[in-house]
Amino acid sequence: MPPPASLCFDETGARQVLLLRAVETATLPVAAASPGRSVPPAAAPWSAEDADWATRQALQAAGGDGSASHFIAERARLALQRLAPRDAVAARWLAWRGWSSAWLLWAALAGAAAGVAADSLGGSQRINLLAPPVWAVLAWNLAVYALLLVQTVLGRGGALPAAGLRSWFARAMARGFAAAPRLPAAPAVAQASAAWARLSAPLLLARVGAVLHVAAAALALGLIAGLYLRGLVLDIRVGWQSTFLGAGTVHALLAGGLAPASALTGVAVPGVEAIAALRLAPGVPASASAAPWIHLYAATLAVLVILPRALLAAVSLWRARQVSAKLALPLDAYFRRLLRQQHGGEARVQVRPHAAAAAAPSALGLRALLEASFGPGVQLQMLEPTAFGDEDAAAATGIDPGTVLRVALFDLGATPEADSQGRLVRALCQAAPGLPHLMVVDEAGFARRFGGLADRMAERRAAWQRLADDSGCALLCIDLERTDPAEGATRADAALARASERAAVDAPAG
Repeated sequence: MPPPASLCFDETGARQVLLLRAVETATLPVAAASPGRSVPPAAAPWSAEDADWATRQALQAAGGDGSASHFIAERARLALQRLAPRDAVAARWLAWRGWSSAWLLWAALAGAAAGVAADSLGGSQRINLLAPPVWAVLAWNLAVYALLLVQTVLGRGGALPAAGLRSWFARAMARGFAAAPRLPAAPAVAQASAAWARLSAPLLLARVGAVLHVAAAALALGLIAGLYLRGLVLDIRVGWQSTFLGAGTVHALLAGGLAPASALTGVAVPGVEAIAALRLAPGVPASASAAPWIHLYAATLAVLVILPRALLAAVSLWRARQVSAKLALPLDAYFRRLLRQQHGGEARVQVRPHAAAAAAPSALGLRALLEASFGPGVQLQMLEPTAFGDEDAAAATGIDPGTVLRVALFDLGATPEADSQGRLVRALCQAAPGLPHLMVVDEAGFARRFGGLADRMAERRAAWQRLADDSGCALLCIDLERTDPAEGATRADAALARASERAAVDAPAG
């Protein structure tokens, strides 16, 4: 059975896994957590022996037949119980949550205080019907609802302006999380912080959305409280002034804007003549009571701001809970090595060259890349080259048990054609749906001849990429003879992740 394309963890498990992965990849050799590797200096808080212990304990707890995510999460949990007492920076990072439900309470308090303060700016004993803070709050909220609706319809997430403020806060939270804990620099913790900031971006966005919705609802509630508090201790009068608007226009605006509140409270908006009587001449004080208008404004804020914002906050919290319960990490080389230890046995990779066998240095380079991804014991099955015209027959080659990947090996110097190389790739994929397949294009020979011609190299890579896209297969163009091992492992890991994702899509149902 092919490995999954990704591993899913809850929030706590994901943070533990990311921290342990950062510690092991920063402390141990390239094949981290693999038995028989060299031991780091004694001063290091984590050693190869510790990694082996964590694997054994996790196998006892989760079993070799358990889910991959459960095994890796359990291993991280057990490992950090041993690591935390040795590494204060890692322990502090793990304990620092970066989020608390108390933020919702603080947002509510801040929003309510801002609402009361905003109402106090509207005057002490007079309300201008056309210019209270209520209208500004309503306009802002309606604009937000419209943008959120467009965002939902288009399905573009935080790319629209409606999410601009949320995105800004989420980025600020991510930067704050990456900066914590404020202890001496630790490369592993910095790596874990960066990885967590990327992984948790949707979670942060949902939580920030909940905070902002709560703050907006509380702001409206504060405005209502300010209106009624002023009405309790002061004799508030109401009127309106305008250089450009007449009584008819003002009546239409107020009747339309306050219609939901009027229907809810039973307080009718006065007619045109009554509105005309409320018009204030320069130097003439307002005389009409503000009580019915305060009720209308309060009901309007409740219907159009408080209730919708409370519902949006609940939706954001629900979404955050869903995301928090299932955070997906791509199956990279580190996780593949651990899964090989969980299931035991050696990883097998079948390599099918096309047209010509790989040169010895390139074959060694390919083995090194695969060992970096699957562990030092990977079994490489190098098949005979497939001749032009025999592509369909090549797919009939059997697949040994334990095979985790099929590689179609090409030379960059060859001209990629759909009827030859493309046919081979398609035949291999169709013969084993659900098994990861990878096109590896060796640049070594081409680089010796045309390495100084960057444009020509780029054109040839682009041609192979088009063929890979048309064939529905992941591609890795790499100089197998001279690529730096660390760089090559990173690129190979990304290509293998794409291959696993494609295999998951193509896997037969059931």
